[in-house]
Amino acid sequence: MVTVEELREMDCSVLKRLMNRDENGGGALGLVSGGKCLLLDCRPFLAHSAGYIRGSVNVRCNTIVRRRAKGSVSLEQILPAEEEVRARLRSGLYSAVIVYDERSPRAESLREDSTVSLVVQALRRNAERTDICLLKGGYERFSSEYPEFCSKTKALAAIPPAVPPSTAESLDLGCGSCGTPLHDQGGPVEILPFLYLGSAYHAARRDMLDALGITALLNVSSDCPNHFEGHYQYKCIPVEDNHKADISSWFMEAIEYIGRLARLGAGSEAGWAG
Repeated sequence: MVTVEELREMDCSVLKRLMNRDENGGGALGLVSGGKCLLLDCRPFLAHSAGYIRGSVNVRCNTIVRRRAKGSVSLEQILPAEEEVRARLRSGLYSAVIVYDERSPRAESLREDSTVSLVVQALRRNAERTDICLLKGGYERFSSEYPEFCSKTKALAAIPPAVPPSTAESLDLGCGSCGTPLHDQGGPVEILPFLYLGSAYHAARRDMLDALGITALLNVSSDCPNHFEGHYQYKCIPVEDNHKADISSWFMEAIEYIGRLARLGAGSEAGWAG
């Protein structure tokens, strides 16, 4: 079995050339070099959400996955939502897979229990004919040298501040849940490059939604109205806000809606209100 120390390494300049080639020919999610290479981000979910190399796919390898895997993760565990990617890997349709973490300078510096090591082991078991490379210096080096090929979350400073109490009292929000107390009511939180988590109060602030580029909202409240129909796309899931509500029965419908919006492209963003 090939060890991590024998993992091939790729300079940031090489990846940049591959991505620059795709700038002219067009690329797809997770793919570089005309779809022949797969780019995997092995950093934690929050780190990926804050900034990532354009086109990369974030692998899932958190504590729960590691515990269940008992030291050996599968493609289904690290790429649960990427069925087509898993199929292409197993069929040997990628000429190379490029993995990166935050800042590892060399393959020999990787720990055996690191996410990169676990991902590489899974790839070698399921994609034997595919060349696997570690991006030297990781996201930190690549983003510092080629920031134009990276995506970062919007600065929250651009979000309009919460309305002062005197002004909020005059707003016709239309429902009790929209009049949430103003404490801890900053802006919606970006949890994915296209997805924000917000409250009923945020859903009633058109200025805040427009500042974030929101185009669609998933309303998971039984009494919060769709304030701006005709301006945003809405989907309503009438979940009661109490401990007896069975929210799990709505998961697939919500996931399908968000997934459909994500497939529309980078310009489509979803907001969650409830």
